[in-house]
Amino acid sequence: MVSAAHEKVHSLENDRSSIFRIKTYNKISSKGLSLFPLDHFEISSDLLHPHAYILRSQHIWDDPLPGTVMAIGRAGAGVNNIPVELCTEKGIVVFNTPGANANAVKELVIAGMLLAARDIVGGINYVNSIAADPDMVALVEANKSRFKGYELAGKRLGVIGLGAIGIQVANAGLSLGMSVKGYDPFISVDAAWELSRDVERSNSLEHLMRTSDFISVHVPYNDKTRGFIHADRIQMMAKGAVLLNFSRHELVDESAMITALQQNAIRSYVSDFPNPRLAGVPNVISIPHLGASTAEAEDNCAIMVSKNVRDFLISGAIRHSVNFPSIYMDRSAPFRIAVVNKNVPKVIGKITSVIADAGANIAEMANKSRDNIAYTIIDLETPVSDDTLGALVNLDDVVRVRRLPTIEG
Repeated sequence: MVSAAHEKVHSLENDRSSIFRIKTYNKISSKGLSLFPLDHFEISSDLLHPHAYILRSQHIWDDPLPGTVMAIGRAGAGVNNIPVELCTEKGIVVFNTPGANANAVKELVIAGMLLAARDIVGGINYVNSIAADPDMVALVEANKSRFKGYELAGKRLGVIGLGAIGIQVANAGLSLGMSVKGYDPFISVDAAWELSRDVERSNSLEHLMRTSDFISVHVPYNDKTRGFIHADRIQMMAKGAVLLNFSRHELVDESAMITALQQNAIRSYVSDFPNPRLAGVPNVISIPHLGASTAEAEDNCAIMVSKNVRDFLISGAIRHSVNFPSIYMDRSAPFRIAVVNKNVPKVIGKITSVIADAGANIAEMANKSRDNIAYTIIDLETPVSDDTLGALVNLDDVVRVRRLPTIEG
């Protein structure tokens, strides 16, 4: 039986190859894949022993993860289709592309508000239903008042979650003449800089729910946010209000939402996640998951994830990872290794001791941690032997060790 340590050493031998193998799932924009130079990367949807995956919506929870895989790049923001915790245990970095599709989603949210406010779908369906009637024009004029709506200007928009998409929705609401409130107790400093100063901060989710004509939800889905918009919160909504969900269908208690619609407690529910429960329910506007379905968004996501994966494989840099810390270090010596370890005391000392005992000199080192995992980049003036790498792998609490491509000259 091969020990775990020897399995890791074997993966190191694959890392030494001058060609990195990228396995793709789904259709990935060529504008992103073109960023991988062909003299260093092989890209295909049918590869054995890949070093990285790039995918969109492909569900890989039940797929075995080869020991060679070091990175998984998701061309999109959500990573529910990827076993992130298992990847972390195996030292696999999972990347996503926050903000790359934000404009596409923002535009569809605006469309959703207009669809709800003006009953555009109902009007179009009516016109199609009388298309063969010779008195169609007269009928339209006689019945158009059935589809009378209201304007967005002057209405109150509440945005829950002020990440990349939520910020754009809030700012767009202001441009449409709406008064806008935002709720996000965990807003980042970078996000705050992007948010218009005219967006009013709401300290209470309940207050936002009660005082908004439109409520747009932009929070990540996880175990804590499942059913985030539940029956009690739906009951807080003002009569005639509209809820828009372009994040994840699991965030909303759909049974409670349908009940509220049937009781005319709220005006409509706009969801980008159709399912049999919602199909055909009056005042539900189901959009077929089109939030990021634009050529521009697909290109942006592919470009961003390709850069992330490429830079990680070549230099060890990590940007936009959902399970590893962000880290980058300029190359200061020809030889570089990267170490993944559990975030526990004294591991760094053990790593540097092994390197020192091998007679190698560390030119520079960077170390960062995130939750239970830590990651270290080490530049060396002389190469380390396979025996030294094996000794590093054998250290308690070390998960993975990589030898990165050598920089000549």
